[in-house]
Amino acid sequence: MRVIRGRNAGFCMGVALALRKLDEAVTSAPRRVATLGAIIHNPQVLAEYAARGVRVLHSPAEAEPGMTVVIRAHGVPREDEARLLAVGARVVDATCPRVKKAQMSIAEATAGGAQLWLYGDAEHPEVRGLLSYAAGSTRVFASCAEAACLPATLPPDGTAVLAAQTTQDRPAFDALRADLLEAMESRLRVLDTICDATRQRQQETLNLAEQVDALVVVGGRASGNTRRLADIAAGRGVPALLVETADDLESAFFSSVSVVGLTAGASTPKSLIDAVEQRLKELCPR
Repeated sequence: MRVIRGRNAGFCMGVALALRKLDEAVTSAPRRVATLGAIIHNPQVLAEYAARGVRVLHSPAEAEPGMTVVIRAHGVPREDEARLLAVGARVVDATCPRVKKAQMSIAEATAGGAQLWLYGDAEHPEVRGLLSYAAGSTRVFASCAEAACLPATLPPDGTAVLAAQTTQDRPAFDALRADLLEAMESRLRVLDTICDATRQRQQETLNLAEQVDALVVVGGRASGNTRRLADIAAGRGVPALLVETADDLESAFFSSVSVVGLTAGASTPKSLIDAVEQRLKELCPR
């Protein structure tokens, strides 16, 4: 079996930057560092930081005066950051620059009271953060069917701003954007908030799907961008297996596979991808 590994598999710029900031905080203030929420969506990485004494706070109320609190790569609601500062915590903002840009764009675009229409997962921490930057009312939707109902939520003279969670599927967003623009015309402003790293990984997955019999995606199961890579392959009729570590691989899945693709989510460290690639070669040597 031949393994084709995607060049863009693994950490994106935002994740690498967030972890670098967390490493610097741990070095300068050992035993007094926490993150507000998981710094990234990868259980193995989180376990490594827990072993180094990094706490994960589930609420700003858990912060203590003088504690260094690192804001996760997905960002947090703006009111949560304010609460941390009010407690007396030292805040290190490790929000991905792409997410931060989306937050600021939403704040600017809705300053006049336009309604925010956000394409994404309502339960995802990034989405909760993005919504907090909207000046007016908000709507979150996850499908074209839901999007079709949005114009009816506006008064006749109302305006809206359309944006997306940074890790959403770009072709799907482009399709619903076209439909909404046709219905709304000048009353809709569209923000380009899907990051290039997401687009590159998704396009690379589409390319891999044309060359392989099956695809292995490495990453945390709680990671939305990781799950979407597997969904993209499956949508092209290519069997996709999402694994967190090499131990999740089962030889039976590859019994009729001659060529397998290998990619990973943006929060997956290179060491885990390397280990999966090595196990694939051991499971089904050429």
